[in-house]
Formats: sequence, structure tokens, C-alpha cells
Amino acid sequence: MGYLLWIFGFMGAHRFYYGRQITGVIWFFTLGLLFIGWIIDLFLIPGMSRAADRRYSEGPVDYNLAWILLTFLGIFGVHRFYMGKIITGLIYLLTVGLFGLGILYDFLTLNGQISEKNR
Repeated sequence: MGYLLWIFGFMGAHRFYYGRQITGVIWFFTLGLLFIGWIIDLFLIPGMSRAADRRYSEGPVDYNLAWILLTFLGIFGVHRFYMGKIITGLIYLLTVGLFGLGILYDFLTLNGQISEKNR
């Protein structure tokens, strides 16, 4: 999954997926540190994956599917519909991901939202 999200790594998607919010925001606003950090991350993904596996537990809401939906269809709120958040899903659908700021918020908090839902 990390490698799939790495394709959009210049947005920081893979860093957010692995729970590295601060560097994810930096990648989001600097296009993966002008693509240099993005290329280096290709070699760092295995270590980030091992650390994330220890931190997050599985449940009825699948992390991988939620991240795919956020990364590719986030502006339509599809990931929110998947997690059962119908009202905010509709808001995202009608406001283009709450004007893009909602997408950034979800990149920052999606792992926590899924963990809470899975409890």
C-alpha cells in the first residue's frame, strides 16, 4: 500500500499513511521537498511500514481501502461514506472536499479516525 501511495508522495500521502503527519505536511506544501525527498522515501518505505504495523491495529474498517479512497476520491468524500460518516461525506461531495482543507485534515487524522471506528 505504501508504494501505491508513494506515487502521490509529492503530496505526502504515503507519509500520512504511515502516521508521519509533520513530514507529511512538509511534503504536502513542498512537493516532496521538491521531489528529492519523495525519491529518497522510496528506500525508506520498508522501515516506515514496520513502525506503522506496530502502531495501528486492524478492524472492520480497512486502513488500506480508506487510504485509497481518500487519496484518489477524497474530494468527493467517498472515504467518509465508507467509514459511515454520511453527513460529512455529503458535505465533502458538495464542497469539493471542504475546499481542499478537509482533505488535508483527513490526511492528518485518518489513521486516528479509523482506529477510533475500529474500537
